[in-house]
Amino acid sequence: MAEVRNKQVVLRDYVVGFPKESDMNTVEGRISLKVPEDSNDVLLKNLYLSCDPYMRVLMSKISHEGIGSYTPGSPLTGLGVSKVLESGHPDYKKGDLVWGMTKWEEFSLVPPAQILFKIEHTDVPLSYYTGILGMPGMTAYAGFFEVGSPKKGENVFISAASGAVGQLVGQFAKLTGCYVVGSAGSKEKVDLLKNKLGFDGAFNYKKESDLDATLKRYFPEGIDIYFENVGGKTLDAVLLNMRFHGRIPVCGMISQYNLTQPEGVTNLANLIFKQIRMEGFTVVKFYHLYSKFLEFVLPHIREGKVVYVEDIAEGLENGPAALVGLYTGRNVGKQVVVVARD
Repeated sequence: MAEVRNKQVVLRDYVVGFPKESDMNTVEGRISLKVPEDSNDVLLKNLYLSCDPYMRVLMSKISHEGIGSYTPGSPLTGLGVSKVLESGHPDYKKGDLVWGMTKWEEFSLVPPAQILFKIEHTDVPLSYYTGILGMPGMTAYAGFFEVGSPKKGENVFISAASGAVGQLVGQFAKLTGCYVVGSAGSKEKVDLLKNKLGFDGAFNYKKESDLDATLKRYFPEGIDIYFENVGGKTLDAVLLNMRFHGRIPVCGMISQYNLTQPEGVTNLANLIFKQIRMEGFTVVKFYHLYSKFLEFVLPHIREGKVVYVEDIAEGLENGPAALVGLYTGRNVGKQVVVVARD
């Protein structure tokens, strides 16, 4: 069987604190471009890889239930868009485009269970299947509509609002007829939220010394839905500003992932007094809604009613820098790594 070079990004060792580029190595492996006989595995050529905040959790030695952890010396795994080169499974054939779990390498041999969906709509950029048409899009859709239960006219606050998920939650909220404010970490991102993504208001949380006062300024009547992406001090301030029967879909807590000692939250009693529903969720339990989601979002994309901002890193060797940049807020929009374009 002919073997070819297979560039890979591997984790050197478990990470404590903030990840660094040096925690990962770009190495050269080898792979056969034939699926073994009597195997139902699928051989993929990886095109676009997704950088996602949860990947930091997988770099830790402590395995979290239902998530697991990476193995030092092995390639990172994550969501990606790939082209089928050869298949031992009847559902996939050469030339099919798919998205699902793959490895951070040029070519991957994966079991069919790791492929989430076949890509049927190619009139939109393929990279969108790492974002708006992939896991982040489904996360925004399910978290906002299924967990958040929005109603027209409600007040919505989104943290990390310019990220892969937040930018979509804001636009979905506007389509629902809500008042929407987001927080982000730079003037560039705040301008993006207000001028391109249609938020009613936005602020740079790094410039606000009193988050409670800031939220009262933007939400004098309180917050109905807080889409939680960061945790910590932001969550503590939001709890003081929630309205009765408010909802908090808990999507992520990126401010806590790199801390050896997570920050405490002191205002949780508001959950009782204001009868707030705070619910954590993972997107996996909502993938059965994917067809419904596509019916909702594709027309909006084609009509320009929903826009999506991507931050593209060219080349697998630039993957470590792109991934690490998530945790310092370096990216503007969805961070994507291009391995190959066809």
